[in-house]
Amino acid sequence: MVEETDLYRMLDLQTPWCLHVAATLRIPQHIDAGHGEIADLAASAGCDRDALRALLTYLVSKGVFHEPEPGRFACNHAAKQLAQARFLDLNGIGGRMAHVWGTLLGYVRTGKPAYQEMFGRPFWEDLAAHPEVAADFDALMGPAGHGIPDYDIELSAGWEHIRSIVDVGGGTGSMLVNLLRRHPHIRGTLVDLPATVARADFDDVADRATAMGQSFFDPLPSGAGLYLLRKVLNDWPDAETVAILRRCREAADPDAVADADTVADAAAHGGSVVVIGGVAPDDAPRPLAIDMLVAGGKTSTVAEFSELAAQAGLAVVAAREQQAGFVVECRQERDAG
Repeated sequence: MVEETDLYRMLDLQTPWCLHVAATLRIPQHIDAGHGEIADLAASAGCDRDALRALLTYLVSKGVFHEPEPGRFACNHAAKQLAQARFLDLNGIGGRMAHVWGTLLGYVRTGKPAYQEMFGRPFWEDLAAHPEVAADFDALMGPAGHGIPDYDIELSAGWEHIRSIVDVGGGTGSMLVNLLRRHPHIRGTLVDLPATVARADFDDVADRATAMGQSFFDPLPSGAGLYLLRKVLNDWPDAETVAILRRCREAADPDAVADADTVADAAAHGGSVVVIGGVAPDDAPRPLAIDMLVAGGKTSTVAEFSELAAQAGLAVVAAREQQAGFVVECRQERDAG
């Protein structure tokens, strides 16, 4: 027997918005500070008492917060989790991600992001205009949001011939740090916007890591054996994807490898571009993702990506699922110049 879908349950907007508002107002923190009685809680949070009580009464009915006596609220396990969910704050990147769903109709009609209709500027310009939101976005993309990577990337030719890596659009550097720890013979360069790399922490690999604050649409540091694009291309349409790949190909040096006995050996191992995110197997489902609404990003099939890579002078030489995700490895086409 096929279970019927509860459409009305799927249409619930009240619950997520109540959670966003409670997190933004730091209600769990105010309660933990001793402000559990509704009048005191409303004053502490700067809210209307009756409106706040209605919101909390609703959340109690959903299993978030506890009301031990009328008008007095306490935190339960779910409320304590809410206190830790920093990216629900509507004043930060959480607000951008929540409100952008209101532009879905425009996106579906045109295939292009309507983010600027909600916030006045395209996404990346909006971040540049609001450094505090940009910092929140970097945190969401980094350890505070996606966690600290704890896996290697498997290269078809191995890592022993690579002596340098450029992490293109690598945020605050968590992935680069992870790779440098796993491969002590390698040096790394982090490339992202100046305000983002300023928040990088290279920790115990600082002697082998450098940061360059720049756009990845500008010429990249040249001569590395590997250029990494992790969770970058999924944020951009086709034209920008080709431009980013072309910058990587221009900078990649097929001779930038260690212990290569011949030119052919160097060419076989150097000058690679590794992509994680933005490419999926040809038969994979292609669901709607928020990066499509935010910046017009997309996920290409391997066949589609191969065409884009070719426009940038790159050829796909490996594509498979790994612990790091779906990893695509490209090298320079020998006639690309």
